[in-house]
Amino acid sequence: MADPKGFLSTGRRNPPRRPVELRLRDWREVYEDFGRKELEAQAGRCMNCGIPFCHLGCPLGNLIPEWNDLVWRQDWAQASERLHATNNFPEFTGTLCPAPCETACVLAINDNAVTIKQVEIEIIDRAWEEGWVTPQPPAVRTGKKVAVVGSGPAGLAAAQQLTRVGHDVVVYERADRIGGLLRYGIPEFKMAKHRLDRRLAQMRAEGTELRAGVNVGVDPTAEELRASFDAVVLAGGATAWRELPVPGRELTGIYQAMEYLPPANRVQEGDLPASPIDAEGKHVVIIGGGDTGADCLGTAHRQGAASVTQLEILSTPSEQRPAHQPWPTYPMIYRVSSAHEEGGERLFSVSTQQFLGDADGRLRGLRLVQVAFEGGTFVPEPGTEQDLTCDLVLLAMGFVGPEKSTLLQELGVAYDQRGNVARDASFMTSVPGVFVAGDMGRGQSLIVWAIAEGRSAAASVDRYLTGRDVLPAPIAPTDRPLA
Repeated sequence: MADPKGFLSTGRRNPPRRPVELRLRDWREVYEDFGRKELEAQAGRCMNCGIPFCHLGCPLGNLIPEWNDLVWRQDWAQASERLHATNNFPEFTGTLCPAPCETACVLAINDNAVTIKQVEIEIIDRAWEEGWVTPQPPAVRTGKKVAVVGSGPAGLAAAQQLTRVGHDVVVYERADRIGGLLRYGIPEFKMAKHRLDRRLAQMRAEGTELRAGVNVGVDPTAEELRASFDAVVLAGGATAWRELPVPGRELTGIYQAMEYLPPANRVQEGDLPASPIDAEGKHVVIIGGGDTGADCLGTAHRQGAASVTQLEILSTPSEQRPAHQPWPTYPMIYRVSSAHEEGGERLFSVSTQQFLGDADGRLRGLRLVQVAFEGGTFVPEPGTEQDLTCDLVLLAMGFVGPEKSTLLQELGVAYDQRGNVARDASFMTSVPGVFVAGDMGRGQSLIVWAIAEGRSAAASVDRYLTGRDVLPAPIAPTDRPLA
């Protein structure tokens, strides 16, 4: 194990965040550098448990005790090898994953968990600095061709795995740049895009072909796609957003989160001089209290919003793990993200009843009411209505599944009861040779699940094409997360 007394002698420490007044002036990542010696001491808190429940908390089955021990012993190169053994993109999970591994840490039963996520990102950052991350082109080509539709984490993971075992892989993306939500849904301050770009350069060097600006299902058609490839992996995500059908929804000034975040990211890419949806000087209301809402919150702060209020229909979470969500499950507790730390007001147990507009059809406010959860539904409490002044509303209420696109219709895939693309135990859809991975088959979920499903689907595709069993498959579609 790492330091045998580390968990007793060393307390948990998180990396410091840059001062709010400084980080609101730019779009850089919010964390300051964490000293290498400090990080090694944090890794030494890992107890190398006989049954490492952190593995159970991680869909990828990351070898967490192994690379914690290696970091503590200052063998960073080997730690990088162990990290990459189960995860194609640890820099993505190290910045974006909510770390269900940490809530499943055995030390978290009665103490603060090991800083697993920070150790992960420090390993991969050093690996890039030292040049340990290099292209891994295949030694032999199979002659089989695979199309991957969608360039988010699931699609990229599947593509990299399949390329490395010798298949000719083409990744299609309908946006003008590769990366899916990693590119346009995640703000720069949460994950700098150079982390994505250097991975894409590695994939190109390995032989993966990346084609952006291609609307598969239209050009090429589904029939042309099937004729050109031996297998297809659908990884288009769950991009059908949840609506809020209340009076006044048609007013100008109400947008979905994924209408608001992409142009803000395009400004940072240098593609736009300014976002067409800008919060500068506006009173902003964000409806939805999850990660996407927090992304909108941090973006609105940096654009110079006059005020920001975030609404959540659920009640205020407990600051302690609830009894009905025992260790090692991922608890729903009150969390303060870096964006919340930057300002704004959070209102819980409220529901929007109506949007209010002026004579020109522009948003001027909304009416909300306090609600209580009774009999499986949210019930308005009489006499608790109030109006909020706002001229920009962002809907961040999650996603209901994949878009029923022309591609899916022409392929003729079946859907499950929740409207996701149905698949069997091998990630194959109802159409032979067509597989699905990530949110398109699972529904809206975590990035760590997307990468795990991409890797598993790749293993099934390779087995389907060659009959061999050479790629790891960390999960099956029926697996249920702790998070």
